[in-house]
Amino acid sequence: MAYKDLQDFIDVLEKAGELKRISVEVDSELEITEITDRVSKAYGPALLFENVKGYDIPVLINAYGTKKRMALSLGADNLNEIAEEIMEFMQIADNVPQSLLEKVKVLPKLAEVSNFIPRLVKKGICQEVVHKNPSLDDIPILKCWPEDAGRFITLPQVYTKDPLSGKRNMGMYRLQKFDATSTGMHWHIHHDGAENYRKHCELGKPTEVAVALGGDPSITYSATAPLPKDIDELLFAGFLRKKPVDLVKCKTIDMEVPADAEIVIEGYVNPDELRIEGPFGDHTGYYSLADEYPVFHVTCITHRKNPVYPTTIVGKPPQEDCYMAYATERIFLPLLKFQLPEVVDIHLPMEGVFHNCVIVSIKKSFPGHAQKIMSSLWGLGQMMFAKFIIVVDDDVEVENVSEVMWKVFNNVDPRRDTMIVEGPLEVLDHSAPRPLFGSKMGFDATRKWQSEGHPREWPKDIVMSPEMQKLVTEKWSKYGLD
Repeated sequence: MAYKDLQDFIDVLEKAGELKRISVEVDSELEITEITDRVSKAYGPALLFENVKGYDIPVLINAYGTKKRMALSLGADNLNEIAEEIMEFMQIADNVPQSLLEKVKVLPKLAEVSNFIPRLVKKGICQEVVHKNPSLDDIPILKCWPEDAGRFITLPQVYTKDPLSGKRNMGMYRLQKFDATSTGMHWHIHHDGAENYRKHCELGKPTEVAVALGGDPSITYSATAPLPKDIDELLFAGFLRKKPVDLVKCKTIDMEVPADAEIVIEGYVNPDELRIEGPFGDHTGYYSLADEYPVFHVTCITHRKNPVYPTTIVGKPPQEDCYMAYATERIFLPLLKFQLPEVVDIHLPMEGVFHNCVIVSIKKSFPGHAQKIMSSLWGLGQMMFAKFIIVVDDDVEVENVSEVMWKVFNNVDPRRDTMIVEGPLEVLDHSAPRPLFGSKMGFDATRKWQSEGHPREWPKDIVMSPEMQKLVTEKWSKYGLD
């Protein structure tokens, strides 16, 4: 299901009882954060602050703050539905049709993909109002936490292009507001946006950047998705919404942005112009440190006539970014299984803030299989940031962290079943001995075989007989024991 724009999604949230409108005046400095933090930790609704002190633009926050709302934002009843659709395409790619009849059968599915390609249109609501003398002072950008260096845009779609190929990239990188016409551009060294910037620097050219806020939530989510490098994020958004994303040309730069965005900020980043950005209260629950980052200069701001400013806060989980990460976990499981067929399920517990802990269940079939999976995962894209990988057998429910820990504490011999390696780490990992690099540990919590150096018979789990389970269910169901 495609949403026309963010305000269409707001209407759906409200009808579903998932939105709370707040008309009392509220401050964009700290107060919205404190309210939202309490609501998010109580698993409460999305919040629309309609009366932000000093601003005419309402603020939407916590829109993705539960599994239900995250699925709703992508037009699904359940995130696993999307995973199943991706699996269908994976199976087509894995089993290339041989006969003419087989090829004819898959043509509709392939044609469906072609229908998701973004398309250029002449006009969009994101340009109903155009400010050629722009000011970020008109946007209710939040200061989230007391020791933040300033106000930060936290839910942007950031568009850049490869200067050689012209290929578009969309990512989500925070922007610290420096003044009315400039911000920091917080793209990490591993990000595709940063690579496009480095290529422009090598050519001695400024990097044109467009920042879009709002639009169909599928577009916002796609900015966070860990897609293979050559996959267009807007094509993926089209796949999620089952409709192509309409784009319009920017007013002052050579870039296209979603036509139905709420607000668009156009500008450029000069080669080698750096400025201290941060600190910032980050999704780890700690302040990320100040450092030098490129400076984004604003040349134009466009918006619809009555825009809503979408934003988020990050910090100690649970916050709504945890549910965006959960969507990634569910949606991209088929791609992981495609590359590693022995994988049964995977879970990134929110306490690991996306990249610090990965729990994976496998169908174990040879000695050292768990270690093979650890090494494979550390070699896959953003999985290289996983500081801890826990491997369990296929009968373990990976989302049940208590069950997983029971297996770890009882199945692991520290000397035999732990694997420590060194490699790249997320820049936000403050525990690493040096930035971007440190150690990682894997735990093999599977049942051990004699061929893996376990000399004794492995004990069986305690499980009641199926017959007794059935008897108690039938006999005692009226007492709530079914």
